[in-house]
Amino acid sequence: MGPDPGPDMMAIARPTAAAREEADEPPASVMPFGRRVPLARRGTTFVRQLDGPPGAPTLLLLHGWAATGGLNWFRVFGPLSSRFSVVAPDLRGHGRGLRSRRPFRLAAVADDCAATILELGTGPVIPVGYSMGGPVAQLLWRRHRDLVAGLVLCATGSCFLTAQRERIVFTSMIAAAMGGTRVGAAAAWVPGLAGRAVARRLPAPGSFPAWSAAEFRRHDWRHVMEAGHAIGTYDSRRWIGSVDVPTAVLVTTRDRAVPPERQFEMAMSIPGATIHRVDGGHTVCATDGLVAPLVEACSAVEERARRAGFAFGNGPSGSRAGAARRVRR
Repeated sequence: MGPDPGPDMMAIARPTAAAREEADEPPASVMPFGRRVPLARRGTTFVRQLDGPPGAPTLLLLHGWAATGGLNWFRVFGPLSSRFSVVAPDLRGHGRGLRSRRPFRLAAVADDCAATILELGTGPVIPVGYSMGGPVAQLLWRRHRDLVAGLVLCATGSCFLTAQRERIVFTSMIAAAMGGTRVGAAAAWVPGLAGRAVARRLPAPGSFPAWSAAEFRRHDWRHVMEAGHAIGTYDSRRWIGSVDVPTAVLVTTRDRAVPPERQFEMAMSIPGATIHRVDGGHTVCATDGLVAPLVEACSAVEERARRAGFAFGNGPSGSRAGAARRVRR
């Protein structure tokens, strides 16, 4: 991911030279300027945030595996911000996301997101989960229902590996890559190899591709590899049918990472979910092909959420009447 966005992308933020140096941003940023956000008793995360029109709902953009908030969503920040407020965190272990000595767990990432929403005062939100971000969005709804007004699930599923043989092969590969330890042999091997491979093709410093490569280098690769294992064992099929908020599913119809039939299966399991087809593969988020379907899906969820009684733009207390249901953190 991370091709040149082209001249059509709006330069949403152009921080000063000093600020760019501090945040290591490209010279002419095509995305909201990021900042670090401390989360009580959890650590410090990193978010990109854009305010939409007054009273606009907040979209919580949750990126995919081995990506970052900027890398996954740089094509859609501008189009979405004309109608929505946008918060795009770097998830745990990815980019400048929260660091922890504990093993990576998708449930813990969902709790990080809940803490971020409360710290920013932007709830209730509509989580928009791409690939790995899909399970995080699902778990955010399950564990913190009063913070979620709707769901938008893109290029994702309720289970990524359905057959026992698939699970064994996938998890064995991840375990082997990690060297059987939490530290993980791959944590020392992958960044160096990837960095050398990318460096041979990098253009002049300060360009968008150079910034993209720098984003990858910021990963905590132990957490990234553990995240791969977590994805391989994730399965929400027992409870996904109990989702009770407006939901839209974007199916990437040429996806070879998450087969379209698996995405359709998840969509059919969620009561009332709308289906929006995206003509592209798993990395369509790096192209303009995701923009129109995503805006359409988010708008559909917003409309249904308002009809269901959700109020937006009022902070964490603005959730649906009677919906102050918190599950165990």
